[in-house]
Amino acid sequence: MRNYVTYEWFTIFTMVGLFSIVVAKYLNTLRFRDFLYVIGNSKYLKIYSKDQKFIDQFDSFLFINLSLSVSIFIYFAYTTFISPLNFELISFLKLLLAVSTIIVMKTLLERLIGSLFEMDHLIDHYLFQKTTFKNLSGLVFFVTNLFLIYTDRYTETILIIAFILVCIINLIGFISTFKTHQKLINPNLFYFLLYLCALEIGPYIVLYKVIRDYNA
Repeated sequence: MRNYVTYEWFTIFTMVGLFSIVVAKYLNTLRFRDFLYVIGNSKYLKIYSKDQKFIDQFDSFLFINLSLSVSIFIYFAYTTFISPLNFELISFLKLLLAVSTIIVMKTLLERLIGSLFEMDHLIDHYLFQKTTFKNLSGLVFFVTNLFLIYTDRYTETILIIAFILVCIINLIGFISTFKTHQKLINPNLFYFLLYLCALEIGPYIVLYKVIRDYNA
């Protein structure tokens, strides 16, 4: 049996995530419907990338779910595959803060790089595509967490399937972005690979080390 406090707090965080999804859908029902079918349909990326803002309400509410759902998923993944943890609210809030900060700081840093190299339009379009597929992954994490919280069976299988599915979603997003900007990337392949290592892979390694060292 899972600890009752853990169950209670995760239920609260899950409800907050659900509320943020519902609000995003309420703000723009048509956009939300197009968003759900973004894989295999470029309509969403073509239409809504033109109207994107620095702070977008629709994406902001989906970001709330993404941060909460990823944090809960990381907790269960760490507990299942690395070391069992006793749930502590303060520790979980620190994890949530770390996840949210890394996502926000990466985005701001990429926007800064775009401004420094006068590629604002290109970076904005790229970030919109990446944010879209991340938010879609957030929905997958949300559904996965429902199984993790309310069932005690097949936890490892659920975690692995969800991780693979999220990787596939983001790989599709990456391929879509690569095709869109292939003419620009090909002559600058070295810098593109350097970018992937520094801003796409590095932050997640840092997050893993922070979690590992904190629980050492």
